Amino acid sequence: MKIKLTTFSLFLQLFAGITAISAQQPSWTLTSFVKQDVDNPILLPIKNSEFYCPVSKQNVHWEAKDVYNPAAVVRNGKVYLLYRAEDTLKSVDGTSRIGLAVSSDGIHFKRQSKPVLFPDNDFMKPYEWAGGCEDPRIVETTDGKYIVTYTTYDGKTARLCVASSRNLQKWKKHGLAFQQEKYKDLWSKSGAIICKRVGEKLIAIKVNGKYWMYFGDTSIFLATSKDLINWEIVEDEAGKPKPIFGARAGKFDSRLVESGPPAMITKKGILLLYNSMNLHENGFAGLPPDAYSAGQILMDKNDPTKVIGRTDEHFMKPDKPYELTGQVNQVVFIEGLVYFKKKYFLYYGTADSKIAVAICTL
Repeated sequence: MKIKLTTFSLFLQLFAGITAISAQQPSWTLTSFVKQDVDNPILLPIKNSEFYCPVSKQNVHWEAKDVYNPAAVVRNGKVYLLYRAEDTLKSVDGTSRIGLAVSSDGIHFKRQSKPVLFPDNDFMKPYEWAGGCEDPRIVETTDGKYIVTYTTYDGKTARLCVASSRNLQKWKKHGLAFQQEKYKDLWSKSGAIICKRVGEKLIAIKVNGKYWMYFGDTSIFLATSKDLINWEIVEDEAGKPKPIFGARAGKFDSRLVESGPPAMITKKGILLLYNSMNLHENGFAGLPPDAYSAGQILMDKNDPTKVIGRTDEHFMKPDKPYELTGQVNQVVFIEGLVYFKKKYFLYYGTADSKIAVAICTL
């Protein structure tokens, strides 16, 4: 009888779009995310949308090649996506710009015709041209300002940067996140600031008198800030960036780990959803070589450097046609998370080509 009940339970989970892996995750995780297959992918490239590039001084089809890796935020009862879009500039495999789209249901989006954050003839041009502005993450401050961390790419080095806005439309660039001379050329990406959910807002919050940000795309590191603009990297005894956690042999995250959406304080600790890559050889047998999947990790809410829990299994993997084939095959890359209409909406890039969403009902 026990076997029959277990089998029936598994059938119900599969029918609901919830895998057995989700059911096995620790109690502190956000699980049971269901990919919205009827509507996914929710954003695709557009071949004919034009934008006058102030650097190249010509009209470009700024989202013709790929759209992916979006940040997400709830504002005035609607979901806004800040998404990465690439044109077809061959020298850097596409210049990236950040576009803006809005939705009243979190699934069907209307996008603006022009990007809102892009390379310009400003003080950031040496860092942003010609690769552009990539992979945003967004949090809100207590006074209603939006802070975005994004990656600039000059064709050689990726650098984590910061911008702010009051309305999501006009953005002020603040420059490199790490201004210290020894870190100005540090390869740095994927800044996930610790926040707390207040209603439908994700508000940046201090821990021990400081803001904290997880970052990195090999191992995960930490930085602190007094103002969310200027960041100082947490260092080890040798004066180098201190790894907080990294890849694990034989696991789904056997090659690398990379920050996902902003980290979130919960009753159990600081929850970070993260991206990971499987080794090409001798990796996790349950995933294809080089596949990107997603895991979760929990840090002490009073000590963001201390890991207190980590999932043994991925909670999302590439298994849909639009996730398996694209600019980079076998990729789900989570980056935007919002609490909207009593559900968590997780927005992610698929195969570095399109954007999809999965929903978790608590």
